[in-house]
Amino acid sequence: MQTMARARFVRVSARKARLVLDQIRGKPVAEALATLEYTPRAAARLIEKVLRSAVANAEHNHQVRNLDDLRVVRAIADGGPVLKRVQPRAMGRAFSIKHRTSHLTIGVSDETNGAAMVRPAAAPARPAAPPPAERPAEAAAPARGRRGASRTPRKPAAKRTSKSKGKK
Repeated sequence: MQTMARARFVRVSARKARLVLDQIRGKPVAEALATLEYTPRAAARLIEKVLRSAVANAEHNHQVRNLDDLRVVRAIADGGPVLKRVQPRAMGRAFSIKHRTSHLTIGVSDETNGAAMVRPAAAPARPAAPPPAERPAEAAAPARGRRGASRTPRKPAAKRTSKSKGKK
């Protein structure tokens, strides 16, 4: 059984929330709550509320009595709408300010009821590249850089004389 809780349109950027969510993903609920309590970020307070809501949903909807079995199996922060504001600046200029929002989703699961911890599928291994084919002798020559070897070298810059430096 997996129970979810969601907080939408939260006034914290998804990037800042992900820093906190990465710390609690995969941990038991008690350990995750302890981690959030001592995390000195504003997003931690918001995420703690969502986690407590997910635990309450598990208790109420699925009659989970032993909260020690619950684990955080899903913790994501999706970007929400951006509130665009304008800050007046000197000489008639205007700077734009973006107040970012996010949608926080936390899922908890009871492993004793047969729900295994959800892990992202590993990316399939890439097949080994075939060995390079034999190149002709002409192509075996070293490749030229941006300024090929056929270009003539630059002449050194002319030395300045005392006349060109200016009069004192």
